[in-house]
Amino acid sequence: MPRKKGLPLREEIPEEKTWDLTVIYRSDEKWEEDFKQIKDSVEKVKAYQGKLNNDSSTFLEALKEILQLSRKVSGLYVYAHLKNDQDTGNSTYQAMNDRARYLAVLSQEATSWFEPELIALPDETLNSYFEEQIELIQYKHYITQLTANKEHILSAEMESLLAGASDILTSSSQTFSVLNNADLTFPMVKGEDGEEVQLSHGMYGELLKSTDREVRKDAFLNMYDVYESFKNTFASTLSANVKHHNYQAKVHHYQTARESALSANHIPETVHDTLVEVVNEHLPLLHRYMKLRKQVLELEELHMYDLYTPITGEASLTFTYDEAKEKTLQGLDILGPEYKDVLNQAFNSRWIDIVENKGKRSGAYSSGMYDTNPYILLNWHDSLNHLYTLVHELGHSAHSYFTRKNQPYVYGNYSIFLAEIASTTNENLLTDHLLETTTDPKARAYVLNHYLDGFKGTVFRQTQFAEFEHFMHEESRKGKPLTADYLSESYRKLNSKYYGESVEEDDVIQYEWARIPHFYYNYYVYQYSTGFCAATALADKISNGEEGALDKYLSYLKAGSSDYPIEVMKKAGVDMTNKDYLERAMKVFEQRLDELEEALSSI
Repeated sequence: MPRKKGLPLREEIPEEKTWDLTVIYRSDEKWEEDFKQIKDSVEKVKAYQGKLNNDSSTFLEALKEILQLSRKVSGLYVYAHLKNDQDTGNSTYQAMNDRARYLAVLSQEATSWFEPELIALPDETLNSYFEEQIELIQYKHYITQLTANKEHILSAEMESLLAGASDILTSSSQTFSVLNNADLTFPMVKGEDGEEVQLSHGMYGELLKSTDREVRKDAFLNMYDVYESFKNTFASTLSANVKHHNYQAKVHHYQTARESALSANHIPETVHDTLVEVVNEHLPLLHRYMKLRKQVLELEELHMYDLYTPITGEASLTFTYDEAKEKTLQGLDILGPEYKDVLNQAFNSRWIDIVENKGKRSGAYSSGMYDTNPYILLNWHDSLNHLYTLVHELGHSAHSYFTRKNQPYVYGNYSIFLAEIASTTNENLLTDHLLETTTDPKARAYVLNHYLDGFKGTVFRQTQFAEFEHFMHEESRKGKPLTADYLSESYRKLNSKYYGESVEEDDVIQYEWARIPHFYYNYYVYQYSTGFCAATALADKISNGEEGALDKYLSYLKAGSSDYPIEVMKKAGVDMTNKDYLERAMKVFEQRLDELEEALSSI
């Protein structure tokens, strides 16, 4: 592990290792100009209120103006949030981000009348509009999506009030983000070389992979000591966020927050239930893996801080960023020249912000909008794990690129439900490539260990989060206060169920809920699990050269939101309304667990 005594300042990072945001706005001043213009254009959209039933021409004009406003506001927001995330301590970009969010609220408020007014139109009127205006045909699926849930749309006045209050109702999420990324002070801890390093979100993940048990134990205990100190504050922000989700669901006449969240993409609630059911049925596989980890590490007690270090010892495979670029191109070559061209653009046109710096948002993501590059935020450390992170985020960005190049703006994005499939298909293809090209038993064991850890983290762990998220919403809906103590005790029990008897019940793991940003995303996490399992099926088809598999996959990447997510996946060759794809993924996990046991026996 490289020595790292402190994080560099943003201005100390070489330009070539940062993303190029000047292609969005060449200067902050230009952003300010557009901000003023767009703020003024909000009134133009309001002028169409009450006129949708006038005639088809007015209807088309209103629809185009609303989409154009959304497009402009999205550009402003993307620039501001990327600037803010590269250094969350920069007050200038904090303010710009807040103002962009405020403008988004204004635009939502200004357009909140559209859905109620659209739904109030008689079917015969709407059908006549499509007959009269050929240009409206391309918007038919978009309009159908809006009218499909018409019984859950409130009056224009009520929707306007809720839209105007959205910045207030979501403030707990913003408070969590600022506290978690900018204001928390983490201590210095000892690294592998015995020297002190600054504990951070990014460094914590690296220290937990250390082969020095004292290093990972020290990082683990110090990290959760900070969260325990703020447990009541985090319980307050999380509880308020859950209440917001439940409130929105209730006033929109949904039975639960989950029904409301999944209905946006027309996903049956049974998809969520089936995931939790199938994963719980296969927890013995995870318990078997934990038992193997304990045996190979030769530990009398296996703790939560022992779950991320490679069981084969020191890394048999590690990659610098430049080496990772080359391995990415090799591993994803099977996706063909069209896909490779997108990868080259990402690497050569500064789509990627690579280095961790002081105040930079933790983790990794792909972000952007229709008129920008699909940017990637990383906090790079030389490791196999960060190679996987790179190909994962490139999967998102390639998906965004293909969608925006092949769909009009109205369908130029894709649902969250589809998002994780593209990224984890890349991960599965990389695993196949590494296993095909790696002959050393120890290195193969390292790759298999990494795959199983990835499966553990993406399927088992995210389903654990999904189960806890649903539990919180249901308990709060019943009137149960989500206190820090109640959340902690409930999380401790769930964690114990998932990891089984081979893993010790470390007291501090009960505070893990406090540091998970995805709990603020409203039924987001389950899609990591469903996406990984669907990606397993897709990658298997592509790797085995199944006829038409690659073309179907590229069609999925290009589909955007032009059809319902479930239907897009059926066209790609995976039916996610049944549990077959989940069972298939579990079989792959079991097969690779068998392979790992075999590889370890020959070392």
